[in-house]
Amino acid sequence: MFHNIPKPILEQMAALEAQDAQDRIDGTPAHKRLRQIPPHTGQFLALLAASAPPGLCIELGASAGYSGLWLSLAMALRGGKLVTFELLPEKVEMARKTFKKAKVEHLIELVHGDARGHVNLYDEIAFCFMDTEKEMYSELYDLVTPRLLPGGLLLADNLISHAEALAGFLAHVQADMRVDSVVVPIGSGVLLCRKRAS
Repeated sequence: MFHNIPKPILEQMAALEAQDAQDRIDGTPAHKRLRQIPPHTGQFLALLAASAPPGLCIELGASAGYSGLWLSLAMALRGGKLVTFELLPEKVEMARKTFKKAKVEHLIELVHGDARGHVNLYDEIAFCFMDTEKEMYSELYDLVTPRLLPGGLLLADNLISHAEALAGFLAHVQADMRVDSVVVPIGSGVLLCRKRAS
């Protein structure tokens, strides 16, 4: 999967990495930056998505499409399509351009809208990556978890970088008997949940 990444994907990854780095050097306010995951988190997501049980793969928070590029590698292996949601119009346009230039449009369905109003339309979710506004995490978790297949995976970013803001959410997840969970110290801290068999 990582040994033969198509050139158009690598080019778009590099372009987004460079833009994100420049934004940080320039001191661009956080709400205007791409706010994307680092490459090693992308690899981690792709490996887990490729290993998830058969079923739907979704992403809550597309941003400019960087994590979607990593997940597209898993979609190519799985023979499925990633459904990714983004609320901000400017980010939707950026993600659309990213996927087109990377030639992965056939692997990704980009939905413009609030994921909270769409998740209930999907069932048999095998994999979910959540990287959106932190105040939405608990509500999105409660929407997705009942729709996760047994053995399905739900991941959420920023559990270490935003530990204080997400303390209540983490406690909620850790008390949930439907899943087994652990915070993995990669990137900004990724919460990994696996749905238990009922």
